Amino acid sequence: MNNKSHITVRTDQGPVSLLAGSTLATLVAQLLVDLPQQPESVATAVNGQFVARGARTSHVLNEGDTVLCFSPITGG
Repeated sequence: MNNKSHITVRTDQGPVSLLAGSTLATLVAQLLVDLPQQPESVATAVNGQFVARGARTSHVLNEGDTVLCFSPITGG
């Protein structure tokens, strides 16, 4: 039986199961729950496309998405 109430996304920490309709903000908070980092301190990309911090709450994830969280790098 295929349960459409959940989706699975790939992350650098392994696959994560979420409720269908979950946002990137929800996933980031879940991934960082046991880490000293705050959600504002990481950059994110979904399927290779950068997603700005302000867009995370409206970016709904889909089955099979690949999400990366990384430290932003600035140069001079």
